[in-house]
Amino acid sequence: MLADEDATAAFAAQLASGIKPGMVIYLHGSLGAGKTTLVRALLRAMGFNGRVKSPTYNLLEQYQVNGLHLCHFDLYRFHNAEEWEAAGFRDEFDGRNICLVEWPERAQNLVPQADMEITLNIVPVQAAGTMRNLEARAISQAGRECLHTLQN
Repeated sequence: MLADEDATAAFAAQLASGIKPGMVIYLHGSLGAGKTTLVRALLRAMGFNGRVKSPTYNLLEQYQVNGLHLCHFDLYRFHNAEEWEAAGFRDEFDGRNICLVEWPERAQNLVPQADMEITLNIVPVQAAGTMRNLEARAISQAGRECLHTLQN
């Protein structure tokens, strides 16, 4: 459970220590669940000090931090697979870039397979208003190694 942005930042700091070049991480959750907040906290934990924007309208925001290249995709506005192909995003999944993908299902399985999936859900809590339930699931060996850093 993530009680607030400080808890999100603490999770992101743990996640940052396990991320490796070439990883693909899917981010699932409804609008407002905290996907972009998590990416922002992750970038901060990795040492990025610049502005972190939501890629909702640009579809892709790119960041350089500590010799790593991170691509933050938001595919919410996609309506069909042709949009994925026309955007030319396939080239960003080059085995070196770290790709964080919100709404991967909008590209209808054309996005390369994830190493890890993170799902955020809003949970109403009477006293506190809302919290976020976070579930991380490893898909590949790189994802399992990253998940292992979260459990230590």
